[in-house]
Amino acid sequence: MYIPSYYQEKDEAQLLGFMTAHNFANLISSSNNSPTATHLPFVIEKRGDKVFLVSHMAKANLQWQLFPEAELLIIFQGPHAYISPTHYEKKQNVPTWNYIAVHAYGKAKIIDKQEDVLNLMERTIHNFEKEFYEQWKQLSPEYVNGMLKAIVAFEIEVTKLEGKFKLSQNKTKHEQQNIINTFEKSDDSIQKEIAEEMKKKI
Repeated sequence: MYIPSYYQEKDEAQLLGFMTAHNFANLISSSNNSPTATHLPFVIEKRGDKVFLVSHMAKANLQWQLFPEAELLIIFQGPHAYISPTHYEKKQNVPTWNYIAVHAYGKAKIIDKQEDVLNLMERTIHNFEKEFYEQWKQLSPEYVNGMLKAIVAFEIEVTKLEGKFKLSQNKTKHEQQNIINTFEKSDDSIQKEIAEEMKKKI
């Protein structure tokens, strides 16, 4: 990802926090110069000094067959907003876009033992809706086994993280404040979110 130095975020805790808050991501792989993408929810886990992304996809989705050879890119994206040049002090400016994105890279390991797949699914439930776990435990074994056979569970050990927090850091404090003031008054919840993120960078 192209990241000018003033937009680069290197703090791992901040990157993982963002990924956890925006955990429905794009899993991208390529084979024979042909890209494939799947939109998936991920559980982000820190194990010692390593980061793992845990997920599953439908077995009918053949992207998992590329895992043994593929270097994977997982894109986590958050709020984004159009920035009008009317916020700037000089008229000789053009529009741009503020946004936050984190790219994670790694290779996937398929989890195939049924007890390990079941454990992964239960961790996923606890991550997204722990209240559902009681209902999950009451599902018939036949139903659960049928569901597990229809998916491919996997985890990705992250080998590289890139964070781009493009929030007008290259503009003057006055221009940044103009954008924040406008977005805070907006009815658009995403613009309000961008304003909050910008305030963290001033």
